[in-house]
Amino acid sequence: MPRVTLQTIADRLGVSRATVSYAFSRPDQLSDGLRRRILEVADELGYAGPNPTARSLRLGRAGALGLLFGETLAYAFADPYAIGFFQGLATAAEDAGVGLLILPLPHGDRRSDTVKDAVVDAFCVVSLPDGHPALAEVLARKLPVVVVDEPYVPGRPFLGIDEPAAAAAAARHVLELGHRRLGVAMVALNDDGHSGWADLGRQEGAVFEAMRRRRTGYQRACEEAGVDWAGVPLYELARNTRESGRRAGHALLGLDPRPTAILTNTDVLALGVLDAAADLGLEVPGELSVVGFSDSAAEEAGLTTIRQAKQEIGAAAGRLLLSGEAAPPERLIFPHELIIRSSTAPPPP
Repeated sequence: MPRVTLQTIADRLGVSRATVSYAFSRPDQLSDGLRRRILEVADELGYAGPNPTARSLRLGRAGALGLLFGETLAYAFADPYAIGFFQGLATAAEDAGVGLLILPLPHGDRRSDTVKDAVVDAFCVVSLPDGHPALAEVLARKLPVVVVDEPYVPGRPFLGIDEPAAAAAAARHVLELGHRRLGVAMVALNDDGHSGWADLGRQEGAVFEAMRRRRTGYQRACEEAGVDWAGVPLYELARNTRESGRRAGHALLGLDPRPTAILTNTDVLALGVLDAAADLGLEVPGELSVVGFSDSAAEEAGLTTIRQAKQEIGAAAGRLLLSGEAAPPERLIFPHELIIRSSTAPPPP
């Protein structure tokens, strides 16, 4: 017998091949009646298509959550914070008996086609820069959406922490210890691949909202303590790796006078700064205090950091999307906590 194709089904129904394709790949683009007719004809002709998908479409759902993540897939399975968040989201999906489709978008990747082609029932958007076209495509799909960390989308549920308050707590800690020469190392401020010194204009124009707000928290605490933020050196990284943190540490510690405390917006960068201090023979915390962020790779190194409820946030995002009810369009702010360990102490005399 001749092979049955999408065109065979289209000819039988008098519709386009694309319309038939939508029944299997983008069911939200068709009416329930037309989709049902296509699937019935496909079964009648013995179409050897994606049978599990066809079965799920008859139930009116794809059986999967789409996770739109502003990083590479390799990063997603290596970064401690991302791993914790994914565990929480995956647990919620597993409890509901649905799958998880990860759609990575590395920094600088402005594509939106991965969203157009995703067969999912809902989207969880995590850490996209302002104005990314993939977010516009997500919203155009008219599916349930929650946003985690950034960017805030009015009218959609948002999950995260109070970024300015958390960062201010980290900075306030070293300021209260007596430090006045601070340095800052931050990743994910901008989306252009730049690594190097970031002046005030670049800081304030950052396209990643959560990190922009986190930097604002550092600035607020410094100004409250009488430290001129314009004089605080900030080294920006394109990648959140330990080696990047080491490079930033060498740049900051090469200044004269050098900082007595360095704030970082991830634990991974903080570990790299500790490596740089070791390279230079500097004692931590005797000659240098270091503070991380997220408490995801910090305890073994004795790193002072801000703890985030990463797994709880992931699980809550999944439950919101899988509840079957419209999620309230509000900010759900989770607690943070300053965890003081052995990487911070008063500055040297």
